[in-house]
This record gives sequence, structure tokens and C-alpha cells, in this order.
Amino acid sequence: MTHGLQAPARFAFIKAQWHADIVDRSLDGFTETIPLSQIETFDVPGAFEMPLMAQKLALTGKYDAVICAAFVVDGGIYRHDFVASAVVDGLMRVGLDTGVPVLSVSLTPHQYQETDHHNAIYRDHFVTKGREAASAALAILKAHDTVAA
Repeated sequence: MTHGLQAPARFAFIKAQWHADIVDRSLDGFTETIPLSQIETFDVPGAFEMPLMAQKLALTGKYDAVICAAFVVDGGIYRHDFVASAVVDGLMRVGLDTGVPVLSVSLTPHQYQETDHHNAIYRDHFVTKGREAASAALAILKAHDTVAA
């Protein structure tokens, strides 16, 4: 896909490294649709660090969209729903403030246990979510091009 009659679209893909073995699978799904040559990846420690990195990347002007992937689970110490809400709110703010689409591939399961069975389920689900993010990224860029025309 070319974006706006120029060069092919460029994507920044941010991956939280908490549960990286699961989260990294989202990039696998994303690259089934969008070539890796159009994607630059960035790792951050966890979900909470994604909005600031997304903002820094969006402000560079190098990317047509920023995709953020994280797996936020109940660690038993804090309420993971507060973290997830703060992250999604932050990502939305980045998109609104910069005009660069920011997509979230963040999952916050209510029932997660670190078992082989659950890990396999979520690894597969992240591939699916990566595919969905690629489709959404292409669709939003097309919609933005339509508005710009």
C-alpha cells in the first residue's frame, strides 16, 4: 500500500516486554499483511511505558501510524485494570495530540494463569490481534487519505 501517493506507509511497532513471548506474536500477525520492510520495532519494559514512546515516535514525522502491543495481567499486587485504562487513555491522547493514528494491541484478560495452556491460547490470540491491527492500520490510513483529498 502506498500512503498518500508517496512512498509506502511506514509503521512504528512498540512491544512491551512483559510477557514478551506472548506479546511478540502480535508482530507475527501484523507482518502477515504489512511487510517487515515497512515496520520499525521498538521494545519498552512494560505497557505503562508505551504512551510516551508512542508520542516520541509520532512526533518524529517518520511514521504514518504507531502500533502498541502489551499484555496486562493481574499480578496480584495492583489492579491491572487501572494500568490498562491509563495506557489506553495515554495512547488515545497521543493520537489526538499528534494526528498520527495510534493503534492498541493490548489485552487485559480477567482469567490468566501462567500455565502452558493459557500461554498457548494467548500466543495464538496475539497473532490474531496483530492481523486485526494491520487491517485497521491500513483502513485508517485510507480513511485519512480520503479526508485529505
